[in-house]
Amino acid sequence: MFTALWKAGPLARAASAGQRRLLSIHEYQSVNLLNSYGIPTPKSIAAKTPEEAYQVAKDFGTDRLVIKAQVLAGGRGKGKFDTGLQGGVHMVNSPEQAKEYASKMLGSNLITKQTGAAGRICNAIMLAERRDPAHEYYVAVLNDRVSQGVVLVASSQGGMNIEEVAAKDPAAIITTPIDYETGLTQDAALGVAKKLGFKGEGAQQEAADIFMNLYRIFKDKDATQIEINPMAETTDGHVLCMDAKFGFDDNAEFRQADVFALRDITQEEPSEVEAQKHNLNFIKLDGSIGCLVNGAGLAMATMDVLALHGGNPANFLDVGGGATPDTVKKAFEILLADPKVKSIFINIFGGIMRCDYIAEGVIKATQELSLTIPLVVRLKGTKEEEAKEMIKKSGLKIVAFDGLDDAAKHAVELAQ
Repeated sequence: MFTALWKAGPLARAASAGQRRLLSIHEYQSVNLLNSYGIPTPKSIAAKTPEEAYQVAKDFGTDRLVIKAQVLAGGRGKGKFDTGLQGGVHMVNSPEQAKEYASKMLGSNLITKQTGAAGRICNAIMLAERRDPAHEYYVAVLNDRVSQGVVLVASSQGGMNIEEVAAKDPAAIITTPIDYETGLTQDAALGVAKKLGFKGEGAQQEAADIFMNLYRIFKDKDATQIEINPMAETTDGHVLCMDAKFGFDDNAEFRQADVFALRDITQEEPSEVEAQKHNLNFIKLDGSIGCLVNGAGLAMATMDVLALHGGNPANFLDVGGGATPDTVKKAFEILLADPKVKSIFINIFGGIMRCDYIAEGVIKATQELSLTIPLVVRLKGTKEEEAKEMIKKSGLKIVAFDGLDDAAKHAVELAQ
């Protein structure tokens, strides 16, 4: 329910990403944001070199620390570095040990169940004080499709996969609707704290304050999701957010400059970063057929038809309704940068988008990029006849089709 998008198959993720992208930030950045709203966390400091990690640990004030690799992926604790180090989370008891772990983590790729085989580069680590939890809870603030509003989701079964908890024991999930204007009231927040099982008045009030401040961040920063797993009641009776994940709406970038300045593009697929610069909705996949389509719905249908004929798309690429010949050329450059692409399938329905613009861009890209990969084109709609005539007169080896099924089948054959 809450992290299902990251566990979905590549086509499902592509469909979602075709609609919008959501900014994620590192754990140490999330901690700083939480602290700025008065939300308590274990003391945490980031470092970007082994020497800096040594100094941070030395000056920390305690030897009971945890070192965490800062990589935008779940399952870090069970992950493995390409250097052989097992796990992205370790307990350390000295500055020397912090330096040793940092030297093995920094500059290496951490491979988890969410990163794919290549993993993601670790450019920073976070050292945090160890706090002993007496009990762990789960808390999230997110948009709920059913109620069409914001909800606070909480469970007394934290520190584990919340989807599994919801599947095995639905009654363990407490969902509280939040009025967007008035926010989460003190009474409602205290009610949730009591339902979760916080015993003392002090702990109940601390938990309630955290719930209310999480919603403040959610609204103030245009968040799409805030997930605290776990939130812990410590052995000394205090309530702390032990880990945090944030998602922010990219449509709000114009008014959230401070948040979007935290973006770390080293954690993203380089081809997707390049595509975004040119307003192309692009998601890299694992297949061998490059796809260039206009419209997210048609792009999904195109990938489905390719799969029906035994092919695998190499990407999701929606050029949108405002593409120009130069945009199309850039799309080709991105497709051709993938060595696994064996054929390219262009499927355009010309409504707002003019087919002749696409044809011009295709011809320009084919000539200027010395294209050798087989190219299959299907153009329907506005300026369709003009586009077909342009392709015909170009003399280039571009195979044109009228039917989607026949075009997709041919693209699959060429990729084999």
